[in-house]
Amino acid sequence: MTPKARLNRRYTAGIPNRRKPNPDQRRRELCDAAIQLLADDGAKGLSHLKVDAHAGVPAGTTSFYFRTRSALLRAVAERMTELDLATLQSVADTTGVNVGSSASSLAKLVIQSGEEPQLSRTKARYELTMQATRDPVMAANLQRATDAFTKLHHDILVQLLPHGAELDPAVVDDLSNVMMTFINGLLLRFAHGDRIIKSPEQLDGVLSAIVAGILGSEQQGQLTHDGASPQPRPRRSSPLR
Repeated sequence: MTPKARLNRRYTAGIPNRRKPNPDQRRRELCDAAIQLLADDGAKGLSHLKVDAHAGVPAGTTSFYFRTRSALLRAVAERMTELDLATLQSVADTTGVNVGSSASSLAKLVIQSGEEPQLSRTKARYELTMQATRDPVMAANLQRATDAFTKLHHDILVQLLPHGAELDPAVVDDLSNVMMTFINGLLLRFAHGDRIIKSPEQLDGVLSAIVAGILGSEQQGQLTHDGASPQPRPRRSSPLR
């Protein structure tokens, strides 16, 4: 050991070695802090320094990882998509395995989105959605989660409806489009603190009524398709199980 090395060792003895934070983990932590800030204060309340303070890291850390506010928002949208897809995958893995539960996995997912910790993500998602109207890159990230949820919802409908696999695909599209529109409106009310529906079982009842109404319509399969001229169809009543 050289004299210089011995000297350095002498003066650093007893000082614990600080582990350098994993860059990917640090980015996730900063994005999670930003998501909570979006939920609490909205997009206007988001700044690099506020993320630093909320994450409990030295000032300047967030700006080191995300140089601009736009870069930060895009990273948050990507993190949100990562979290949403993980949640959706867990629901997809348990669809049809609701042992001991009378509620569908879809209803459970929606109700959970209106309760903490998921509620903060729901609020932040609406804030990001508005920002994404002016940022194509952010919009593309959020669209991934939207597409995955739409597919999950479509698949769950086919599984939950009696003879769902035998339904005309256009009818399933109508069911999915109308129910998704209702669910989006419900989530917005949750974000505003309006708990109009409080349980998965109650939500299933409402969704079943929507299904029965569409399947009883003479225009089923053409309700949400542009340019289609209404043609009577045989009526069929098949609410959610």
